[in-house]
Order: sequence, then structure tokens, then C-alpha cells
Amino acid sequence: MLNTKPQYRPNVSQYLALCGRNYHALLRWLPVEADIGDTWSVSRGSVQLEAQLFENTKYTQLIEIRRSFPANNYIKQPKVLVRLYHDAQLAEVLSSQQIYQLLPVYDYPNPKMHQTNEKYQMNAFLSELLILGCQTAIEDE
Repeated sequence: MLNTKPQYRPNVSQYLALCGRNYHALLRWLPVEADIGDTWSVSRGSVQLEAQLFENTKYTQLIEIRRSFPANNYIKQPKVLVRLYHDAQLAEVLSSQQIYQLLPVYDYPNPKMHQTNEKYQMNAFLSELLILGCQTAIEDE
């Protein structure tokens, strides 16, 4: 019997909605004025998010967001490279950990065993990191 599993098709409107939520969540705790190389963080208890600005243009910014916790040889600190599109009001994960360029869709199985919707999942992970950061930022106000 042939494998008749339907090919994965990304839900573009769902993806754009997620990127829009991430953009607005990022604006809640990012500084209004920042120069290339600036870093900032929000923390509460053991939760600490750090960000660094790598690129700043009129319509876009490129930042790296890391979740810091005590050094551990077994767990890598999660980090994502995010591009903010101010004209479109979207924030998109460009790379994460060892994935240096996320493709929109991956065939499955693939050599690195990425999920078919890996790009969506990385943006959902960013959303979870930002929920931590926003809750912390709101409690600090």
C-alpha cells in the first residue's frame, strides 16, 4: 500500500498572526532607543532573558534573544536570531541554535530530522520566550 499522507502545507495566515503577536510582545520590553551592540535584559527569580541588537535600519532590526540560566554542561542556553519588520509589524525567527537558516517547509524525513513545520515551531518557541519576558517586564513596572 502506498503512503498517501497529504503533503504539509503551511497556514500562512496563522504564521503571520504568530509573527505579529511576537512583534507586539517584543515591543513591550525592547528599548525605544538602541544602538548596534547594545544589550538589555529582563529577569525575575531564575528567569532571565537577554537581547542584543545586531542591526538597526529604518524599517528593520536584527536582535538575538537568549534565555540565561546557570551554566550546565548538559543543556544549551536557548537563543534565537529575530528580525523585526517595523513596516509590516512582524517579528520572524531567522535562525536558532544549530539551524542557521530556517526553510519555510522541510521534507520529512530529512538528514537533520527537522519537523516539516520547523520554522513555525521556532516562532512559537519565540512566543513562549516572550511571554516569560513580558510577564517579567509588566511585574517590574
